[in-house]
Amino acid sequence: MAFDLKRLSDFLKRGPIVGLRRTRAATRATILVERLWPLLLPLAIVVSLFVSLSWLGVFRALPDWPRLGLVGLFTLAGLAALWPLRLFRSPGAGEIDRRIETSNALRHAPLRSQDDKLAGRDDPFAAALWQEHRKRLAGDLKGLRGELPRTGIPDRDPWALRAIAPLLLVVAFAYSLGPGGGALTDGFRAAAGQQTIPPRIDAWVTPPAYTGKAPLYMTADANQGQSLFTVPEGSIVAVRVTGGTGTERLSYLDAHTAEETALEAGAGATPVTAANRAGAAQTVTQFSGTLAADGLLSLRPSEEGDEIANWSFTVTPDAAPQIRFAEEPTRAVNGALQLTYEVEDDYGVVAAQTLFEPADPAPDARPLYEAPEMRLTLPRRRGSEIVARTSRDLTEHPWAGTLVDLTLEAEDGAAQTGRSEVERFTLPERPFTNPLAMALVEQRQLLALDANAKRRVLDLMDAITLRPEDTIPELTHYLGIMSARSRLDEARSDDQLRGVADYLWEIAVTIEDGSLTDAERRLRMAQEALREALEEGASDEEIERLMAELREAMQEFLREFAERAMQNPEQAMPMPQDGQEMRQSDLERMMDQIEQLAKSGARDEAQQLLSQLQDMMNNLQAGRQQQQGGEQSEMRQQMDQLGEIMRRQQELMNETFQMQQGQQQPGQQGQQGEGGQMSPEDFADAMRQLQQGQGQLRQDLEAMMDALEGMGLQPGEGFGESGEAMDRAGESLGEGQGERAVGEQGQALEALRRGAQDMMQQMQQAMEGEGGGQQPGGRSRQGADRDPLGRPRATTGPDFGDTVRVPDEIDVQRARRILEAIRERLGNALSPELERDYLERLLEMR
Repeated sequence: MAFDLKRLSDFLKRGPIVGLRRTRAATRATILVERLWPLLLPLAIVVSLFVSLSWLGVFRALPDWPRLGLVGLFTLAGLAALWPLRLFRSPGAGEIDRRIETSNALRHAPLRSQDDKLAGRDDPFAAALWQEHRKRLAGDLKGLRGELPRTGIPDRDPWALRAIAPLLLVVAFAYSLGPGGGALTDGFRAAAGQQTIPPRIDAWVTPPAYTGKAPLYMTADANQGQSLFTVPEGSIVAVRVTGGTGTERLSYLDAHTAEETALEAGAGATPVTAANRAGAAQTVTQFSGTLAADGLLSLRPSEEGDEIANWSFTVTPDAAPQIRFAEEPTRAVNGALQLTYEVEDDYGVVAAQTLFEPADPAPDARPLYEAPEMRLTLPRRRGSEIVARTSRDLTEHPWAGTLVDLTLEAEDGAAQTGRSEVERFTLPERPFTNPLAMALVEQRQLLALDANAKRRVLDLMDAITLRPEDTIPELTHYLGIMSARSRLDEARSDDQLRGVADYLWEIAVTIEDGSLTDAERRLRMAQEALREALEEGASDEEIERLMAELREAMQEFLREFAERAMQNPEQAMPMPQDGQEMRQSDLERMMDQIEQLAKSGARDEAQQLLSQLQDMMNNLQAGRQQQQGGEQSEMRQQMDQLGEIMRRQQELMNETFQMQQGQQQPGQQGQQGEGGQMSPEDFADAMRQLQQGQGQLRQDLEAMMDALEGMGLQPGEGFGESGEAMDRAGESLGEGQGERAVGEQGQALEALRRGAQDMMQQMQQAMEGEGGGQQPGGRSRQGADRDPLGRPRATTGPDFGDTVRVPDEIDVQRARRILEAIRERLGNALSPELERDYLERLLEMR
């Protein structure tokens, strides 16, 4: 019996007890979850909502007091959620066994029976019976299982509102990973104070357009260490604050008056989302103002805040332009008024004009015409030359021949004006030799200067028509005068009187000169129209049209001038022996140069060349030259020879340059195909031909130098240096080094110019020694270095610096390439706005 009880006891301890322990532990956990989760759920919801709001950045966006209030509310909610935890009770062993027996549908409480003890005295039979009973109950304990927790929360929350908290928590966590996400500590962190230093500050100064200066960026890396900036007067300063609060203030403290002026924001504070790489909206505030005096520019975060940044400026005053007479007003050979003056300004003058006033005006006079207007040619902007010359024919104006006071006025880009001293002189008038024409011109001037002199003019016209058969040989002239008298007698308004005065001038000119004046007038009008177009910056199409009109007017003028010379041989102008004869092709070449300069952007040089053309026409109309002796004829021949050598050297240099450029052009083989690109053999042959031409040019120079020595003139050092440069150029051409040859040919050409200047001075001294400095007829040899039309012989002699330098073909090509590069950059839509403004100003300076 003892043996059986022992075996039963071992069975009960080893087998079912191990599985029972696991089931009891699982059931205990189930009961703990069922009791604890309903108590912890409110606290979990409160904590989840707090974390979600923190990650969403709500606490960061709230001011301090609302933020603290919300944190306090969550604190109270958390304490309230902790209060039910006091009701929590841990499950006992009996509760666990009963839960197992209930979940497994066990009868007779087999689990609890395992711990029961037999009551009463120690009875072996009863003990055996009790053990058998437990054995049978232990058999029911096999395969016990626990069950899942049943919290009862779905019964309390049938709408599942509790799911909102975890969903919001997941969304907030994903948002917190982005740039706008918040942190868990935002609720316990004070709100960020006002930002003292904005993320980005840009400051720049834009000088006035007429100064031609580029914008100055004060905040650029190159200018970070600079505190003082020098800018022209009238510059626009701009400061842009990106990412600030929108309350920034910009002020300027005048260094002279100590007055502080606030600069208003141009467009106000504007949110610009695109300005932030992260996509967040930023505030952009831009200020601007004009700098008129030295001072300090200060940027502050607000009206009372500390200074963020400052810049000091020294403003360079823009002085008024200065203009003065370099020479007294003179009369050109054709009667035109010629003015020589000096113009100075800080950044160049944009316009200049004349101001005429009558010297002794009659007190009761009623003039019919305003003072003559004459726009002045300006020297090249930002050039060293300040002397300019303007010639204009005012002989047709009714004031011609009267005493006037002339003042020159210049205006700069800032609309400041400067005036010269007053010059009193008699305005040049056209000389008339026909007595009848002289009388009509006098009557016309009387009427134009005083409309009240109408009756006197009528009496004078009656006097000259009293005996027409004696004083007016041409019937057409008589009829014209009588028609003018009738119109004058019937004139009642000033416009009608002006019409009569103009008609009297036309009759007088017809009597004096005939039809040649029409061609002359058309030529002058074409020259004046082209000059105004160059000054106003007309388009290339307009320049081309006006040049065509000028060429046509020039041809008509020269044709009629030649016809008149054939009709009156005694009045023809003999060509000088000491200068090169001017041909029509020279005039055509000069007009081509004017057009090329205008189209390539060199408008100032084109205007100066046009002024030279006008001087040439003046000299052609009134020049009277005298023939020189045989020795001077030889000098003229040598000058012609030198001019020819210089011309050939220039052409040779241009040919070398073009050939070298064409050979170096990349990609031309593919474009031009076979025969378009020179082969190495063809290029070498072309170089040898150029070398032969250079050698022939060297021999011609030697021959000319020998001829000069035979005339008693000593060739200057320039000719020797030119010969050496020609030799080097020939060697470079023989080696196929075109680029090096171009440079040496340019040196040869420059040395030829220096030698020509020295030769011209020797010739002039020789001629002055023979004629005492005067040509027969009293004309000075001062113009001996000019052709019959008054043009300096730039192709056959030296340039003393008093004329314009005409760019050669290489210079023109370089200017065109620069203009094309500027236009290409300007057409790029991605170029910054400031760069586009600067390039447009460059094109406006043409």
